[in-house]
Amino acid sequence: MKHELPKLPYAYDALEPFIDARTMEIHHGKHHAGYVDKLNAALEGRPESQKSIEELIRELNMLPDDIRTPVRNFGGGHLNHSIFWTSMKPPADGGGGEPMGMIREAVERDFGGFSKFKETFDKAAVSLFGSGYAWLVADGAGKLSVMPTQNQDCPLTQGLIPLFVIDVWEHAYYLKYQNRRNEYVAAWWNLANWDEVARRFKP
Repeated sequence: MKHELPKLPYAYDALEPFIDARTMEIHHGKHHAGYVDKLNAALEGRPESQKSIEELIRELNMLPDDIRTPVRNFGGGHLNHSIFWTSMKPPADGGGGEPMGMIREAVERDFGGFSKFKETFDKAAVSLFGSGYAWLVADGAGKLSVMPTQNQDCPLTQGLIPLFVIDVWEHAYYLKYQNRRNEYVAAWWNLANWDEVARRFKP
C-alpha cells in the first residue's frame, strides 16, 4: 500500500492573508510530498507497508529497529501535516472564531474557558524550542489538554487523540513572518477549523 500526498481541501491561496500561497505551495507540494516519498521508500518490500499511517504511528514503539526512525520522521511528517491541513479552514468558509457545542463545553470544563485555553495553546506553540507542533488532544475519557511535540512526533504514539494542530516548523511561516512566530500563531486562529475538531472529538 503506497502512502499518498493528500489533496488540500482548499486552494493554495485560500488561507491568505494569514498564510500566503507561496508558503502553502512549498509546504504541501515539497515538504509534505518529500515525507511521503521517503516513507514509501523506507517501507518498500516490508510487511509494514500494508499498514495505514495511523497504525504505523500508533504502533511506532513496536516497529522493528531498522524502520522505526524513518517511520517516526517521515511517517510522522506525513500524518502531522495531514492533520494540519484539515485543522485549517479558509475564513471565507467559516474558519476562525470560537468553538460551539460539545467542544465549547469541553474547553470550558478542562481549561476554564476559551481565553484560558487559547493562552495555553499560544504558549505551547510560541515557546516550543526548535521545530515541532502544538496540539489540542483528548484522552480516552474525552478530557482535553494541550501538548507540544518536537520534530515529527505525534500524540497518537502516546495513545492520545489529535484534535487539531499548528505547525511551528520555520518552513510553515518563515516566508511571510520571518522569525516572528508569535505573529504567525496569532494570525493562525483566523483559520481554526472547529468543525474538524468536532468530527475528531469522541467523548
